[in-house]
Amino acid sequence: MTAIPQPESGSGRIEILGVPVDAVGREEALRRCERVLAQGAAAQPLQIVTVNPEMVMRARADSEFREVLLRAGLVLADGAGISWAAAWLGRPLPERLPGVDLLFELCSLCARRGWSVYLLGAAPGVAQEAAQRLQTEIPGLLVAGFGSGSPEDADETAAEIRSRGARLVAVAFGAPQQELFLDRHLAATGCAVGIGVGGSFDYIAGRVRRAPVAMRSHGLEWLFRLLRQPWRLPRMLRAAPFFLLVILRRRLVAH
Repeated sequence: MTAIPQPESGSGRIEILGVPVDAVGREEALRRCERVLAQGAAAQPLQIVTVNPEMVMRARADSEFREVLLRAGLVLADGAGISWAAAWLGRPLPERLPGVDLLFELCSLCARRGWSVYLLGAAPGVAQEAAQRLQTEIPGLLVAGFGSGSPEDADETAAEIRSRGARLVAVAFGAPQQELFLDRHLAATGCAVGIGVGGSFDYIAGRVRRAPVAMRSHGLEWLFRLLRQPWRLPRMLRAAPFFLLVILRRRLVAH
């Protein structure tokens, strides 16, 4: 299993229903990533998780997934629900860091430093389209490779990524498969940093439209996604109401 670094001392890591979340802003998160990326193959790999309420509720029922989140070196708030929960519990976070935005930031960092990236996951052809879009928007970005891959072919996939010499790998298998893949195989890929990005490639490739900036800034991206993809409703109802109820109960007990 991949050796994942523990949180840095003084990191301000908080706990939301048993799941760790690092109370850091964008600049600090990128500084931590840059330090690890700069070491290349000599680095102890850093796994980044961007967590949302659905993942928190899954971790409460899935001990293996919970242990993966506990081992991750950097756990950031992706969903607005995580930011709200932190504030309600009296531990507000500096800001929310959606995976798709963080991926752009990491790719921009890699472009400035001449480090290459590998895009793994999503439907066939999507990673390639996302790579082309990223290279258009981020001049100088080096894409070592891309592919849809599969969690079932993890060993072969990791070996392929290693052969390309990338420093950053972004995995779009969806949770929890992408987190499990990185926990088990990040070291084998030879990459210094790995991040699970869910549906980010679809957004970047233009196959799925993101919420307008105004909705994103007010934490309503989930509503926009639900309106455009109503098939998400049953999945959301399995997690969101229970997450809210447990958080409210915690707050009442604390007061």
